Amino acid sequence: MKSYHLKFQQNLPLSLSEAWNFFSSPLNLAKITPSDMAFKVTSDSNMEQKMYPGMIITYKVSPITGITLNWMTEITQVEHEKYFIDEQRFGPFKFWHHQHHFKAITNGVEMTDILTYGLPLGFIGEIAHGLFVANKLKETFNYREKKTIELFGSY
Repeated sequence: MKSYHLKFQQNLPLSLSEAWNFFSSPLNLAKITPSDMAFKVTSDSNMEQKMYPGMIITYKVSPITGITLNWMTEITQVEHEKYFIDEQRFGPFKFWHHQHHFKAITNGVEMTDILTYGLPLGFIGEIAHGLFVANKLKETFNYREKKTIELFGSY
């Protein structure tokens, strides 16, 4: 299986605690996801609580208009105000490992997303990656960067 890697970094004028409180809440993910993806947390459990290792989160998402996919991730590791990792348990990817890192910097916080993923369907998945998937992921993270600036200001 071929794996792909993306890294995104952003500085925001927030304290480490403020950034952690926002980004470690599963419900806030919908606030920073493009509306055309129709992203919705569907977990039955109380998503108001902060993330913890073993937490299962389910979603519905439409990466392509008219196609709704179910997605399940598990929060596998959490170190308070430093990082958390989510991994796909069921969904559109063959493999999904997403690290979210937070570091206090002068007058703000540096956030780093490191994404490692793989697609199903072998050669067909590789073609889909080149035609669609890579661009859609980059667009989604670029949207998140713009949306967080809208919400919190720029650094």
